[in-house]
Amino acid sequence: MAVLAEERAARPTLVELLPVADPAPLGLAGFALTTFMLSGHNASFIPDVLWIGLALFYGGTAQLLAGMWEFRNRNVFGATAFSTYGGFWLGLGITVVLIETTKIGAGLTPVDINNGLAWFLLSFAIFNTYMMLSALRVNIAVFMVFLTLEITEILLTIGFFRLAHGGSPWILHAGGWAGIVTAAVAWYTSAAGVVNGMSPGIAVLPVGAPLWGRLPILSRMGSPMPRGTEA
Repeated sequence: MAVLAEERAARPTLVELLPVADPAPLGLAGFALTTFMLSGHNASFIPDVLWIGLALFYGGTAQLLAGMWEFRNRNVFGATAFSTYGGFWLGLGITVVLIETTKIGAGLTPVDINNGLAWFLLSFAIFNTYMMLSALRVNIAVFMVFLTLEITEILLTIGFFRLAHGGSPWILHAGGWAGIVTAAVAWYTSAAGVVNGMSPGIAVLPVGAPLWGRLPILSRMGSPMPRGTEA
């Protein structure tokens, strides 16, 4: 009996966790709405400040939670994307609040702030580049989200650098309009996740097949991992 008890204690217990509901539509929706509001300000037709609350709670906290749930679903791509951009919005929103309401921003000139925003966006553009290439393994809709976001971040980076050095804001405005396109693509992808998720087996809103194996250069690099790159 003692031997059997020891064998039972040494035997590992296998626990299989059921996946949660797909958090991607929530993460994309939070990203899309917050991007639209800030981009509208950058394009000069939406007043400033209105985007900050959304950045803290919808684009920030809700998207970060979506990223955590993607970890739970073992989706490394979704977890990395939503967690990072949730952190992006939380970081940007809190930075603006601190600059505007505390002594931290008292010693900063407009040149310092514009330079800082440019480097902030450039850093995320670097991250976005390899996520955009990885999105080729997911589907066309997700790839288009990252492609339009890449264009937006590059334009905004150039725009803020130009403002810091006395240039005109027209590139910043162009980045705002590019951000509106990004928001529209993200909204569509979110809607596709909701509608298609409610209609198993039927692609009501098409998102396109992964491009990774269909492009000649990429077809020799291997096929996507089934669980690690789901959107």
